[in-house]
Amino acid sequence: MREFTEQEMVRREKLKNIKNPYPEKFETNYEIYEAKELADGTDQVRVAGRIILMRKMGKMAFLTIGDIKGKIQISIKIDCVGEEQYQCFKENYDLGDFIGVEGEIFTTHTGEKTIRANSFEFLGKALKPLPEKYHGLEDIETIYRHRYIDLITNDESKKVFLLRSKLIREIRNYLDEYGYIEIETPILNNKASGALAKPFITHHNALDIDLYLRIAPETYLKRAIVGGFTKVFEIARCFRNEGMDQTHLQDFTMIEGYGAYLNYEDNMEFLKDMLQRIIKNIFGTLEIQIGDKIVDLSGSWERISFRDLILRYIDIDINIYNSKETLLQKIKEEKLEIDSETPLENLGYGNLVDQLYKKVARPHIENPIFLTSHPTELSPLARANDNNQNIVDRFQLVINGAEIINAYSELVDPQEQEKRLLEQASLKAKGDEEAMPMDYDYIEAMEYGMPPISGWGMGLDRLIQLITNSENIKDVILFPLMRPKEEKNLNEERNE
Repeated sequence: MREFTEQEMVRREKLKNIKNPYPEKFETNYEIYEAKELADGTDQVRVAGRIILMRKMGKMAFLTIGDIKGKIQISIKIDCVGEEQYQCFKENYDLGDFIGVEGEIFTTHTGEKTIRANSFEFLGKALKPLPEKYHGLEDIETIYRHRYIDLITNDESKKVFLLRSKLIREIRNYLDEYGYIEIETPILNNKASGALAKPFITHHNALDIDLYLRIAPETYLKRAIVGGFTKVFEIARCFRNEGMDQTHLQDFTMIEGYGAYLNYEDNMEFLKDMLQRIIKNIFGTLEIQIGDKIVDLSGSWERISFRDLILRYIDIDINIYNSKETLLQKIKEEKLEIDSETPLENLGYGNLVDQLYKKVARPHIENPIFLTSHPTELSPLARANDNNQNIVDRFQLVINGAEIINAYSELVDPQEQEKRLLEQASLKAKGDEEAMPMDYDYIEAMEYGMPPISGWGMGLDRLIQLITNSENIKDVILFPLMRPKEEKNLNEERNE
């Protein structure tokens, strides 16, 4: 049996005094943020919102109503609405309730734009009280579990998620301007393909088969290129059953785009211009604060190879230590402690190089760089460099230690792709859980012919975390996944 606090019981009793506490609709003619810009004297203004502040006096009340985009003050006077309506308001309306108002715009002597209500309607009862108005939610776990309360009480959270929406819209507009077509690809896949990552596994009851949640939309977007699309993109929810920290989540949003007849250097310029334009449009500047630093995103961005970046911070030349065995021995000689979910001995050479880079180099990066010349084994879907088959035509955009974009010239040779995927399958069989499986369905699509292609993937959540200077990636996810609470503790939580 559920238990309720005294305040919750009082609010439930008030419902009995309201004729229709949950009406069908309320006709508005302005959004709250629009009403706040209206000239004094504008009449018959109809707005609706949640009561977030309220002062009830003898014959007059002031309240503030709000939504995700704004808030406005309302005055309710007994002389304007009548004694019966005013008493109903005083006795039955609480913070958190929804109200619809019609009235005239005026400005108070303190300069507050206000609607003088001629009439109002009850639009919904909050059966649970809101947190104290000056502090809102403060416990970080409660914020993540009850984001809707955080949005009601915290203007900074509202700004973050409005910015997220604007950023996605700006990206869509930019890609549309350059001829990219948005498509959708499957989330349930027969193969965990498209990236080096450990997948989530699920079961399809109707077909009685195990399936993988998408780790990347890559191979299906490239199938679309085979079918005749020349420029495609997708805003894709992806799932990787890996570690969890302040910059990584197992379910995240990625934007991937692919263009026929382009190479990776074309995309370096294209994506730099895209990010510079979008960030300038949103913030009005290309100097953004990250932690206690100001990072400058203007101008050209440095390009540096994997080899040279590692050598900048440690005397390990991956051109010399160019096998798994020699590199692993050198790492041990240097007494480097590398955290990896998969034991280092089980990693292939490419993933071992990647772990080394993440340990010794990535934490030092501040201003944006394009990291290039990745080992071929680390990039089984990328095109090998014409002058050096041991590296691929690939780049990653890294800003302040965060990998924002991964891009390359795509491997379009089906015979070479089959060879590389067989090598990946062998690594997987030896214990490398991040290695890719063989995917003959994708190989068959390639055998119908692919043009030159360059593709890219951008972690949307991580980009927003970066440009909003958010400490944890969950701060920019509306409803991050949380471990469920035990049912037996729920009543205890209600009574805290």
